[in-house]
Amino acid sequence: MQQQATDAKILQVVAAIPSGKVASYGQVARLAGLGRAARRVAAALRRAPAEPPLPWHRVLRSDGRLGLPPASPGFVEQIQRLQSEGVRVTDGRVDLREYQWTGAGSGTASEDLDALLWHLE
Repeated sequence: MQQQATDAKILQVVAAIPSGKVASYGQVARLAGLGRAARRVAAALRRAPAEPPLPWHRVLRSDGRLGLPPASPGFVEQIQRLQSEGVRVTDGRVDLREYQWTGAGSGTASEDLDALLWHLE
């Protein structure tokens, strides 16, 4: 799959994460139909254009930790953005049991991606 097409799928999944919810890099990869490609998600987010704005701050490590270096400007910004949406961040970590997004539906990853892409209910 071409990098641009893969990035587009990843960015569509990230854009679908609702305010006040978070997803792990691996979860985004699965919903985009990429299996266990969490690093591809991180790379796609680094390459993402500034416009339109993307809720990159809602993507975390699988254990709920923020993926940016502690005390970096991005780390501080991510905490501020999450807190402004009502997500509690404690010591650089979010409780996934409370805030993790379940995805677009309860079907397979490809069905979830279809729902995301076509805005199916």
